[in-house]
Amino acid sequence: MKTYLFKGILQNNGWLPNMGITVNTVGTVTDIFSFDPNIQTQQVLGGYALPAFQNAHSHAFQYAMAGLAERHENKAAQDDFWGWREAMYQLALSLDPDQMEAVATMLYTEMARHGYTNVAEFHYVHHDKNGKPYANLAEMGSRLISAAKTVGLGITLVPIFYQKGGFGLEPNERQRRFISPTIEDYLKLLEASKAACKHYSHANIAMGIHSMRGVEPLDIVEIAKSGPQDFPFHIHVSEQKKEVADAMEYLGKRPVQWLLDNVGLNDRFHLVHATHLSDDEIARLAKSKTHVVLCPSTEGNLGDGLFPLRKYEEHGGKWSIGTDSHVGLSPVEELRILDYGQRLTSHNRNSYSYHTHGDSGMHALEMATLSGRKAMGNTTSDFFKIGQPLNACVIDASAPLIASSSMENLASTIVYAGDPSLNLNTISHGQLITRAGVHQQQVSITQTFLSAMETLKNR
Repeated sequence: MKTYLFKGILQNNGWLPNMGITVNTVGTVTDIFSFDPNIQTQQVLGGYALPAFQNAHSHAFQYAMAGLAERHENKAAQDDFWGWREAMYQLALSLDPDQMEAVATMLYTEMARHGYTNVAEFHYVHHDKNGKPYANLAEMGSRLISAAKTVGLGITLVPIFYQKGGFGLEPNERQRRFISPTIEDYLKLLEASKAACKHYSHANIAMGIHSMRGVEPLDIVEIAKSGPQDFPFHIHVSEQKKEVADAMEYLGKRPVQWLLDNVGLNDRFHLVHATHLSDDEIARLAKSKTHVVLCPSTEGNLGDGLFPLRKYEEHGGKWSIGTDSHVGLSPVEELRILDYGQRLTSHNRNSYSYHTHGDSGMHALEMATLSGRKAMGNTTSDFFKIGQPLNACVIDASAPLIASSSMENLASTIVYAGDPSLNLNTISHGQLITRAGVHQQQVSITQTFLSAMETLKNR
């Protein structure tokens, strides 16, 4: 048994001051209690505990190219998502399993430093450099699970069905590590990935397809209907205007419109980006209870556009956040970019306005927490609850803006004026995995990462 004492904890109905949480040997909460700080003899962690952040969309390997796609030598040429994608292909073709694990372990350590304790790993680099399956079909997925285990993060492995090179197009040679030609091939990969998750107690499985352009339409319908119904289902959709135009030409419908008409969308589906939606798609998507996963720093970096958040929330739509290509890793920065994009286009300041809190910071934390958990297959609705794992981001109570804030203003101070320096500790499944931003294995993880990058020679 272990007990943590906090200056306060954030529950769904607000902050509770001077609270303790006891966990058992596997990190499950056994007691939540208040204490009198004037007579308490045990050491208080000295911080405010938020429910830990959920990273609902990650391509771990892309961390190795963060910051490398910003040199635009030909000033007259257009550089957009499709040009960036070519650089991503080159990296994907270069990584061996050891390098994949080293990059993912470093990335997950950084996620822990920023207050994340769970990641949905949208994984599609499945095969060897020649495009041949490994003897263990889930070799690369197993390396991602191993990385999460080293760091202490929970991982939801999302092995991705990737079949085509575009609407009606065969895959190109640069995509050879991604491809599962048939539904049967994908289901074998999914089963191998599910088995790999059994090697780590904080790993679980989800399923997904890369995109509307990445899988034949009839196969999308079939895998959604006949595949496992108790797994979260993830898909990229409507990220780029070209993608929408190509769908209109090939399918006669916009991507989300086609999904709504042909797939029984519900709350197990998580549509990543969904940047370009019509008003009808917005209303129908929200009504279906489908979740959207937004990655504001990556969407901004790639020039995707701005998700119509305010309209989506007007209809009761739910959303979570992810870091995707990992050009940004701060969850509060993701929440701010998302909000500020709406403010810049609407010229209003109450983007997160369609909620009961009257508190934008609280609303953002609640949405990112609960919808983020749903993306992991976790339906727990209480921030901290007896019988559930203790996952917490502990905010430094002595930081000037935090120490001077009332509890009424604390959530929005953290979201709108916070940065990673406020993160005192990260507790994952009852274990203190970072202290003052430093992971317990920081030195060895960093050395292994630097060695892998020296061998990779892409930076």
